[in-house]
Amino acid sequence: MIKAVSSLRKSLVLPLHVHIRTLQTFAKYNAQAATALRDERKKPVYQNGDDEYVDLDWDNLGFGLTPADYMYVMKCSKDGAFTEGELSPYGNIQLSPSAGVLNYGQAIYEGTKAYRKENGKLLLFRPDHNAIRMKLGAERMLMPSPSVDQFVNAVKQTALANKRWVPPSGKGTLYIRPLLMGSGPILGLGPAPEYTFIIYASPVGNYFKEGMAALNLYVEEEYVRAAPGGAGGVKSITNYAPVLKALSRAKSLGFSDVLYLDSVKKKYLEEASSCNVFVVKGRTISTPATNGTILEGITQKSIMEIASDQGYQVVEKAVHVDEVMDADEVFCTGTAVVVAPVGSITYQDKRVEYKTGDESVCQKLRSILVSIQTGLTEDNKGWVTNIN
Repeated sequence: MIKAVSSLRKSLVLPLHVHIRTLQTFAKYNAQAATALRDERKKPVYQNGDDEYVDLDWDNLGFGLTPADYMYVMKCSKDGAFTEGELSPYGNIQLSPSAGVLNYGQAIYEGTKAYRKENGKLLLFRPDHNAIRMKLGAERMLMPSPSVDQFVNAVKQTALANKRWVPPSGKGTLYIRPLLMGSGPILGLGPAPEYTFIIYASPVGNYFKEGMAALNLYVEEEYVRAAPGGAGGVKSITNYAPVLKALSRAKSLGFSDVLYLDSVKKKYLEEASSCNVFVVKGRTISTPATNGTILEGITQKSIMEIASDQGYQVVEKAVHVDEVMDADEVFCTGTAVVVAPVGSITYQDKRVEYKTGDESVCQKLRSILVSIQTGLTEDNKGWVTNIN
């Protein structure tokens, strides 16, 4: 024991330059290890022609977070002047405990996707509409927002920087999440003094665990999603946490999702937890009118146009729940869900089943949309953006 203490004392009285050299050596090897780890993460695992991919099971992608390499960050003061953004490695961000987003939920987000064509090139689907929707949402939430060009350019940069995370054609998509939030500190109720625009990405497969199987929905009568005069028509983060309780309860009973009714009469269909709804009866396709309580969907509008091109009568109106229970088909649309068939709806203990399958209206419209999004069909509408 005495010898050990003596040795320790000797080590503590070594010349200062020896201690410095030891620390420098440690720092050197620590840096080398960190660099090797980063290089390993960036190393492509396999190639298909000229395309490089990360090592993922592309045949079994779900809709979970698998962060891609890079995120895009751009800041703005409350005068609305955004600085030039930049890409940085995906990672945590610093926020004040009094940030506007944490105190008052001042944040909106978007969802778009990058698709890989069969020749390996990347496509975006109507990103300018995501930019416009974010601007409209920002106005409602009293926030500055990027210009359409800034938004689209940032999405392009994010997709290209994470190209190796874009699934092979037909295996999935790269889900891209733009987020605008009040990041500046504030105590009293008011707009944040600073805003941050972030985009991150993750490869995804089907949104619902059922995959392409038909969904079973439950009509919610106790809870409502939004009310007239509120912010239900914008993609605010405050619109999504309140649906979790009803959604959790429905899933515990074996349902895929919840259908919400209007908050006034509770007799008219609004939307599901994260997607718009369509009702088919004969050659007529109806969807609830977006009157301020329902989010205007980009996929929704695209399907409406495609359906009209196919000769269907497409109607935006107040859809009574009784119409839903008497429909031939029901399907949901959204960036995440794409176009998903509904197999059954349960309302007041009554369960109704609907037509699904290859010959359904839902499947026909979905096939046309996906063919445009993935470049299999010529885009005559100007919806697709090539980014490389």
